[in-house]
Amino acid sequence: MSPTNPALDASTLEQLFTEARTHNGWLDQPVTDDTLRRLYELARMAPTAANSQPVRLVFVKGREAKEKLKPTLAPGNVDKTMQAPVTVIVAYDTAFHEQMPKLFPSRDMKSVFAAQSPEVREQGAFMNSSLQGGYLILAARALGLDCGPMGGFDKAKVDAAFLEGTGWKSNFLLNLGYGDAQKLFPRNPRLAFEDACRIE
Repeated sequence: MSPTNPALDASTLEQLFTEARTHNGWLDQPVTDDTLRRLYELARMAPTAANSQPVRLVFVKGREAKEKLKPTLAPGNVDKTMQAPVTVIVAYDTAFHEQMPKLFPSRDMKSVFAAQSPEVREQGAFMNSSLQGGYLILAARALGLDCGPMGGFDKAKVDAAFLEGTGWKSNFLLNLGYGDAQKLFPRNPRLAFEDACRIE
C-alpha cells in the first residue's frame, strides 16, 4: 500500500462537501435499518481520545417515537423533523470509561478517566461525541443520505424522554433521509481562508 492516500475525485468531494447541503424537506423514501447499521459501522471509525468512543445514537424512526420527540423541538424544527424518515439523537455516555477495557486493552485507561472529575470527563465526552457526530454526517453522505443537523431542541426534555436512566446526554439532533432539493434555501457564503485561518 502506498504511504500516501490518493486525493478523492471531484464527484466524491462534491457529494461529501461542496455540493452537500443541510436539508429541511424530505422525499417520501424510507431509510432502512440495514442502512443505519452500515452508517454506524462507518461512523464508529472516527478518531477519539484514547479510542474512548463516547457517542451513543438513538435512531428515532417510528411514528410513536417521533411524536414523543415532537414537544422537545423548537417551533421552526417541528415540520422538517416530523417529515424526516429518521432523526438521530446524537448523545454521549457520561460513563463511557466503563467500556475502556474493551476499547483500549493494552493499558488501564478506565482508571485514568475514572480519576478525572465528572465535569472534566463529561467535557471530554461532549468534545469527542461532537467529533464522532461530524463523522456521522460524512458517513451518511457517503451512503447517499442527506442530513439536517440541528441544535434547536430542549436537551433536558430529550434526555428525560429518551435517555432516562442510561447515563447518556444529548448533544445534537440529526435528521436523515433523502432530501427534497426543491426545498433547499440558497447556500449562504463561507469565510475565506484569510478570514478564518493562519499558518505559523
